Amino acid sequence: MRYDYLIIGGGMVADSAARGIREQDDAGTIGILGADPDEPYTRPALSKKLWTDPDFGRDQVSLDTASDTGAEVHTGTRVASVDRSNSSVTTESGERHEYGKLLLATGATPTRIELPPSPRVVYFRTFADYRALRELTKTADHIAVVGGGYIGTEIAAALSLQDVKVTLVTSDAVLGGHMFPPTLAAGFDKGFAGHGVTVRRGTKVVSGAEASARVQLQLDDGSTVEADGVVFGLGVRPETELAESAGLAVDDGVIVDEFLRTEDEHVYAAGDVANYPDAVLGRRRTEHVDNATEMGKAAGRNMAGAADPYTYTPYFYSDVYDDGYQAIGTVSTTLNVIEDWKTVGKEGVVYYLDDDAVVQGVLMWNVWEGLDVARTLLAEKKPQTEQSLSGLI
Repeated sequence: MRYDYLIIGGGMVADSAARGIREQDDAGTIGILGADPDEPYTRPALSKKLWTDPDFGRDQVSLDTASDTGAEVHTGTRVASVDRSNSSVTTESGERHEYGKLLLATGATPTRIELPPSPRVVYFRTFADYRALRELTKTADHIAVVGGGYIGTEIAAALSLQDVKVTLVTSDAVLGGHMFPPTLAAGFDKGFAGHGVTVRRGTKVVSGAEASARVQLQLDDGSTVEADGVVFGLGVRPETELAESAGLAVDDGVIVDEFLRTEDEHVYAAGDVANYPDAVLGRRRTEHVDNATEMGKAAGRNMAGAADPYTYTPYFYSDVYDDGYQAIGTVSTTLNVIEDWKTVGKEGVVYYLDDDAVVQGVLMWNVWEGLDVARTLLAEKKPQTEQSLSGLI
């Protein structure tokens, strides 16, 4: 089978790429080969709306890629190899597909620990993982969540609202302390305790075992956590194996240029797997949904002949209990921090500056505007002061 445009990966990047292709080419054939058992869906809902919005059901997560774009979506299909010399790919089942242009949208895979596979162990990433966790909540009284980042905190919050006892394990001394300044982190941490979550701080899981319908986690401080199930949100690594075996340049992701092309003019990469030159922040790899949708569309357009550089700088966001934030750039307390609060810990902006006082990242806490101002600030690369930043957003 031959497609004018072939996409490896069946996530949000694939959906956006197909739509981008259709903006330029309304007739070319599009094939999507996804290892996921589900057709493209909105991933943020898995840790947000499906848990928090009673009017948002499972039937609403689909992106309707096939019906909207005419793409042929092959689910449960894992690609084994890419043959660039013959412009073809071969699946693990032995099927061969030729392409005119190829997009690597293979995404990323969750970080795992040494723990035997079990229905009681969920490495949270996919719609199938969401369904498995929902099933687990029907019988589990106590679930452990490992990881104090975006996924870990969102899932811990969601589970605590389902009348499930939750223990959250984080390496932070205070939950969120790797991102938030002390006062904000303390309030964030306190919010979980206020919802009945037991937070195990300053420790990591080193191993685990399942016995007697329970999972026991061994922590590096010598203690243990025992629960009916465990959810891991320990970050991800980019799925670069196909690109590497095809001889493409890889360095924490597949290397692409400003047009999202690899060194092969017929092969593109986008989303979690792409290491790209951000016009404002410099070369990087970004794992958030805003980047997936915008970069996917840009890649699709360029595959179909647009030749437009990808100059968009994406943002990321999270919602936990009654609080939410949006951010752009590098948000890390390893940088110098300036806080500008309307109400301390409730509504305000946090700026992250390097040693030259140049802003590297902006966090807007319960502030839902100002992204364009933040982008401009990052692009200017000028030294700032507490006075110059006060009231800016």
